[in-house]
Amino acid sequence: MKCPSLADLPSPPSGKTGWPWDRESCRISKKRFKGKSWPRISVVTPSFNQSEYLEETIRSVLLQGYPDLEYIIIDGGSSDNSVEIIKKYEPWLAFWKSEPDKGQANGVNKGFKVSTGQIMGWLNSDDCLYPESCRRIAEKFLTDNSCDIVCGFREEVNATTNKRYTFRAHFHPDRYTLSRSCYIHQETVYWKRDVWKKIGGLDETFHYALDYEYWQRMLNAGYSFKLIPCVIGIFKIHNESKGKCMDDVRDENLKRIYRKYVHTEKTEQELRDEISSLWWHRREILIGLGNKGLFRFPFITKMIVSFLTVSPKVS
Repeated sequence: MKCPSLADLPSPPSGKTGWPWDRESCRISKKRFKGKSWPRISVVTPSFNQSEYLEETIRSVLLQGYPDLEYIIIDGGSSDNSVEIIKKYEPWLAFWKSEPDKGQANGVNKGFKVSTGQIMGWLNSDDCLYPESCRRIAEKFLTDNSCDIVCGFREEVNATTNKRYTFRAHFHPDRYTLSRSCYIHQETVYWKRDVWKKIGGLDETFHYALDYEYWQRMLNAGYSFKLIPCVIGIFKIHNESKGKCMDDVRDENLKRIYRKYVHTEKTEQELRDEISSLWWHRREILIGLGNKGLFRFPFITKMIVSFLTVSPKVS
């Protein structure tokens, strides 16, 4: 489906301005990019009782201006007005359903099973896509034949005020560092459908680090991650966010992941310490430059990332 325009969508609630309320991405007018058709991108949003954030999430996907977007929402039987919001945007959804499920991973898996896109990813119902992210994702796949999985940078914002807390950046992911620390950001990661066919869906026994388990499984299957050096996702900080409420579950999930894929009983901190302090220091420099607004242009960002990159192994 071709993305709707701002004029096509319902008017935003009173007082809501900025992206994606009264702004939209530049629309892609050309049917092909460098002689290739734009790949269909499937985005799945699992939702449960997050109506406060859901409409903004939906609009951030629909207003991408992308020519072949498949947007799917799987709601877990919300008791707030989530379903009312979903119905408001139903004409532009490829599929949606609201019924009790077995958690976030189960909702994502349901969505993936009905999806048809060559490129896949999921966006949680309290996060957003950055303007023109779908175009950047597609261009990376179209210009790099070796590309199976992509990831990018994120902005972390206050969910109430939408003011930015920080900019999150990293180097090109490699097996050594990513197997020891989950520094890439879920809402920025997209992959080819063949990857999903090979490794299957999310592990529904994980309720916190379901994304990191999936990244580890990708690494274990021999895949690598390619970096898109610009902001792809917006992560919202609020008191009900999973990262603030599930420390015990997080620790248990990480122990299982490290035991299965790294074959160790070491803690998260012990594994992080196996990555050189210089690598972490250079990453903080990268984040600092992003917070100063130096990463508006991907070409410049790519040069800075390359210049700052060092070996992650402790000598």
